[in-house]
Amino acid sequence: MKLLTQLALSTLGLLFFCLSFNTLYAQEAHRRWRKMNTIRADKFNLVLPEVMRENDIDMWIVTNREGNYDPLYQDMGGGYTSTNGYYVFFDPGEGRIERASLGMSGYLLKEGGVYDHIGSASELADYVKERDPQRIGLNISKNFGGADGLSHSEYLELSEVLGEKYARRFVSAEKLVSDFRSRRVASEIAAFAEAGELSYTIAEKAFSNEVITPGVTTLEDVAWWMMEQQFKHNLGSSFGMPSVYITGPNGIEATSTDRVIQRGDILMLDWGVGMMNFFTDMKRVAYVLKEDETEVPESIRHAYEQGLKARDQITGAIKPNMTAKEAEEKVYVALEKAGFARMKGFNQPGDSDKTDVIIGCHSVGNWGHGIGPSIAFFNPVRLAYELKPSNLLSIELFAYTKIPEWGGKKLRIPLEDDAVVTERGVEWLYPVNRKVLVIK
Repeated sequence: MKLLTQLALSTLGLLFFCLSFNTLYAQEAHRRWRKMNTIRADKFNLVLPEVMRENDIDMWIVTNREGNYDPLYQDMGGGYTSTNGYYVFFDPGEGRIERASLGMSGYLLKEGGVYDHIGSASELADYVKERDPQRIGLNISKNFGGADGLSHSEYLELSEVLGEKYARRFVSAEKLVSDFRSRRVASEIAAFAEAGELSYTIAEKAFSNEVITPGVTTLEDVAWWMMEQQFKHNLGSSFGMPSVYITGPNGIEATSTDRVIQRGDILMLDWGVGMMNFFTDMKRVAYVLKEDETEVPESIRHAYEQGLKARDQITGAIKPNMTAKEAEEKVYVALEKAGFARMKGFNQPGDSDKTDVIIGCHSVGNWGHGIGPSIAFFNPVRLAYELKPSNLLSIELFAYTKIPEWGGKKLRIPLEDDAVVTERGVEWLYPVNRKVLVIK
């Protein structure tokens, strides 16, 4: 009888735990959903009129097909379609933008409360005809996938549904999508900062003795631990497996492999998390102390400090209301004036005693690599875009400094954290990496 009583109490305790856990999980899911609704409403009310008018697009149609949703699906509010669905935005010329969801439906979309009308996909032709738009923006982009959601078959079907008259008015919404996503409202910045907090907290714990035992732990052990933390906190990622790697005199030795972490290793990681339709991108650097060491070797600390000094020059030079290309030139002028050398190409340091620097301060936000203005050599189209207050940037740089113990070969120090552009310049969204992490 006593055993049965104990079993019953244990079962009740487990049931209570499960119910409590499920309740907490539901509360968190609801909290995140409410924040995303706030973001969406603010974007539609405050950003959408501005960017549609700047890009001279009076109707924007975002298409969806079951099993093939547009990259902006979450931005628009989600929903379900059994065949074809459309988010349609029309600018009457002043005031708010009209919004209709045709063929997209469901609880989350309806309760989000941002659409004036939720109806059938069969209404599209009449909806367009009644408003007679002169320029109809479609998500067609040669340069970046986030603005290239319209498939060829959807294009043909849309042309047939609307007819030749309106098909002749189709234009690319590439720049509109870039502007809409990259100009942030306050609720977005708050949500992104929350994702950043989780991202750096997990990254820095990954590079600690809580996770790493020198001589035992492998690079992939660390990467899988980070993946488990994503699962635990219901986080996504736009980068797949975290890049956990070792750098030596000849560059990167191994990345997220079964290579065992040894004393004297210089560890680095590059990763980001996804939360509430936002994706971070950051790096961290750590050193594994040798048996007779109590601190990071002076040469490595010096190389890292050079990277920090270069970062200060970069963040000090970036201002809004100039093109990303103009900002890039300002950055390199500031770096060279401060005694750094501009690297000619990625991973191509020179032989001088100067620290070589190359930057890749790219757009970030709804993907680890965003589609807004980018001060980055690998985003040539978006170098021409103008930086605006509220743009999110990943402040990324690589600084190469000579290490005497390596016969003059240079150590690559990668620094990357996420920031927001304001009228004052660059402002960090969470505590950034200011020192080499130490693993004992």
